[in-house]
Amino acid sequence: MKQTKQMSETHLLAILLAVVGGFLDAYTYICRGHVFANAQTGNIVLLGLHLTNQDWKKAFYYFVPILAFVLGILICETIQTFFKWKKAIHWRQLVVLLELICLIFAGFMPLGKADTLVNVMVSFVCALQVEAFRKMNGNSYATTMCTGNLRSATENLYRYLETKNKHCLKNSLQYYNVIVFFIAGAAVGSCLTLRMGAHAVWVSCIGLLAVFLAMFHSRQEKEA
Repeated sequence: MKQTKQMSETHLLAILLAVVGGFLDAYTYICRGHVFANAQTGNIVLLGLHLTNQDWKKAFYYFVPILAFVLGILICETIQTFFKWKKAIHWRQLVVLLELICLIFAGFMPLGKADTLVNVMVSFVCALQVEAFRKMNGNSYATTMCTGNLRSATENLYRYLETKNKHCLKNSLQYYNVIVFFIAGAAVGSCLTLRMGAHAVWVSCIGLLAVFLAMFHSRQEKEA
């Protein structure tokens, strides 16, 4: 039977990726120098603050993950351009594999001196993820930040209250669900990071591995 929806756009993958996103944000904030490596808004604000204070060292510290995020977007688009029509493997699976490699390597980096490098790697990973997975059941969303999801969830809720359109209610609940799982990922990430330290990032790889396997299984079924 022909599939009408890509696995990469399913609600299941959205919540798995949201857990990973929340986990990584908690990880970098707790044990990697209080940097939000997922959404760059906080880093941009802190960059501006330290530039104003002429604290060039701290300004550079927050500029580096922003630059890594930009690089991640460029790399993701490059992967899509060169591998979009390859049959052997989906380009999004390559993106997930690259994420896994980066996070596994990050787990070996010691706390303290290597924090800047790890934050760069996590920012890079989050850029790959947010660029590669942008649709959930046809709707735009994000797995590494919540502001846009919160806006979309509440907007759809208002539309449901106004029109009683159940499709709007479904969209709203799915957006809120992604936010809940992001929070859950942050909570788990906080607990495990406090217990495991630098190695805690490896736990987030479980979610990415599940995403990779789900996409692989879906591709196999589609070709069968």
